Amino acid sequence: MSLRGAILIGAAVLVTAASIGFGMLRTHAPDPVALAPSGAANAEAPAPLVLPEHPRILVFGDSWTYGSAATPPTDGYAYRLAELMHGTTIVDGVRGSGYLKPGLDGPAYGPRIDRLDPALRPDLVLIEGSINDRRLPATGYRAAVDAAWDRLADIYPEARIVVLGPAPQVLPVEKTTARIDHDLQQLAAQRVWWYISPVQQKWITPQNYAGIIDTGVGRDHPSNAGHRYLAEKVAAALKEMAGAPVTVAVEPAETVQPAAPGK
Repeated sequence: MSLRGAILIGAAVLVTAASIGFGMLRTHAPDPVALAPSGAANAEAPAPLVLPEHPRILVFGDSWTYGSAATPPTDGYAYRLAELMHGTTIVDGVRGSGYLKPGLDGPAYGPRIDRLDPALRPDLVLIEGSINDRRLPATGYRAAVDAAWDRLADIYPEARIVVLGPAPQVLPVEKTTARIDHDLQQLAAQRVWWYISPVQQKWITPQNYAGIIDTGVGRDHPSNAGHRYLAEKVAAALKEMAGAPVTVAVEPAETVQPAAPGK
């Protein structure tokens, strides 16, 4: 073998070895960093949710919070949450309402928040929904959410605020519902608020849909069993935020409704 041939063979071996080494490096490279709720890897995480032993919780939302399709409506998830959290829930739900859309029994979220009584002094505000904005243009939606949340934080400066995103009333999840979920998640992350996403956590699936949603007289709202399921999921999520073990309360707790107009 000539000297030139030996050099060429040696070079080919080096190139092959380098290629194999590069391939091994790519194969064993670390997985991408999981994105924080805001879509930024360095997003600040909310502080643990610390509540008193018997918390006072304001649950604010739409027809799901109202208790639609539960019989009676006071068997809705917002009412059931009181027992599971060993506390009291103040339920403020208006059917058909959203951040932009007025409801059947009251206005949109912003004007409704303006009517809230500062004397309620909740330890926690759980603001739910809403799928009712899904048929409206996205223009102005984020601004309406920000304004409503600003006002809510002003009225209850000492309360912790947790956002419960929309839950799908039909499957597959509508694109506009997914858009609302994404917008709320990002806006909550900007405020370093806890966000619960029934959509992303797949609380409602093809396997359990028929047992959770009343598609008949309930018009795609949770059944009694569905409201019970939602209450358990919300309670578990809240307790997980505090780092506490998930347990089910057995003690009954008082549930009250505000005397605000339009309820």
